[in-house]
Amino acid sequence: MNVVEQYARAQIVTDADALQTMDRGAVPVRLSYDPGRDPRTVGVRLTGTPTRKWTLPRDLLEQGLRTPVGSGDVQVWPCGRVQTVVEFHSAQGVSVVQFETKALTRFLRRTYAAAAATEPVPH
Repeated sequence: MNVVEQYARAQIVTDADALQTMDRGAVPVRLSYDPGRDPRTVGVRLTGTPTRKWTLPRDLLEQGLRTPVGSGDVQVWPCGRVQTVVEFHSAQGVSVVQFETKALTRFLRRTYAAAAATEPVPH
């Protein structure tokens, strides 16, 4: 399978636990996509904190690059022309993470290419 992983930098806007243990500047984030596991979702993991991992619908992330959207515990919206904000709600609280839109767009392109490569070829 064509698993996609991409590292990006993100700014943690609010997350009390993470802000206590990390630098307030940009933090490394691992974006992941495994079409063999679930072709509809992507993973977001703050690499410095193993407990900070989320899964969200891939189409929600894509829509959120252009307009505010939400589904369940995840909200995504553009922030100006070059930033995108992803807000995760959990029992532990709310985490708001700001990404460069370019990095998310590049990642999403790679996920669609991986998904297309795993689709069966018609006979």
